[in-house]
Amino acid sequence: MTETANARKIAFASFVRRALDEARATRAWSGTEVSRRTGVSRQTINRWVRGDWASDPEAERVVAFCEGLGLNPAIAFAALGWDRATSPRTTPPPPPMDPDVEALLRRLVDPGVSDAEKFHIRETIRYLAYRPTLPVEVRKRGKEAS
Repeated sequence: MTETANARKIAFASFVRRALDEARATRAWSGTEVSRRTGVSRQTINRWVRGDWASDPEAERVVAFCEGLGLNPAIAFAALGWDRATSPRTTPPPPPMDPDVEALLRRLVDPGVSDAEKFHIRETIRYLAYRPTLPVEVRKRGKEAS
């Protein structure tokens, strides 16, 4: 293996490790959750972390990994030594964010907010994000009864 190829593997492995550490620290995501959110298998992510790949990772997987974690794919491409300023897949702009959600996100990054409060905010958001949605008929019945 050439010195350049080895350096690229180390740089990309470092990028992936930092991304995983960030997901664990800020979102309390496990490796399984990262895999689910990004669509990249745990095995592939583990190979990336170890630098255990014979040929370059597929651009689509790198982009999916980055998008799932809210990262700019250009950073991953730079770590891989790819000369790509933008991702191969164009992504639509995100929809406008609800003001209440923006307020919660501001609290999560505010150094004046306690870790306990941030934990409570994350747990509440996680609960709301993954609770089962009621069927339309049940929601309609609830409105009629009010």
